[in-house]
Order: sequence, then C-alpha cells, then structure tokens
Amino acid sequence: MRSDKMKKGIEKAPHRSLFKALGFTDYELQKPMVGIVNSQNEIIPGHLHLDQVAAAVKSGVLMAGGVPVEFPAIGVCDGIAMNHE
Repeated sequence: MRSDKMKKGIEKAPHRSLFKALGFTDYELQKPMVGIVNSQNEIIPGHLHLDQVAAAVKSGVLMAGGVPVEFPAIGVCDGIAMNHE
C-alpha cells in the first residue's frame, strides 16, 4: 500500500515515532492511511458544512479498513475576493 512508504522499515522509525506521538497505534499503522483534505472554515459560506462531509468520509474509510488522516487546505471565496486588487 502506498502509505507503507512512510511507515515501513527501520529507516522510517522517525516517521513512526511522529505518528505514535499523534496517538496512532501499532494496529492502525499496519492499515492503509487515507488522507482526507478538508477546507472547512467560517468565512466561506459554501464551506461551513465541510466538517460534516469530512466526518462522513472518515467513517467510510474506517468501515473499509483504512485509517483516515484529516488535513486542511486553504479555501478562497470568489464572492468575497472578487473586485479586489
């Protein structure tokens, strides 16, 4: 699995230690890790609900046997940003 490239082998011990510091278990580190990008924020009206969407996606990843790892992305509201220099 692709996420093994950052988890498996003696040379990845520093990487595993960071995952352990985040609370991941040995059992979880044996499973595929799936990145969930979430641009939810409180300034873009269309992004207010994305935490609920991300939670549903994370549930699906868990049910499929993976380990969801959520991380942020910047969102830009064209309606708020339009006509600015």
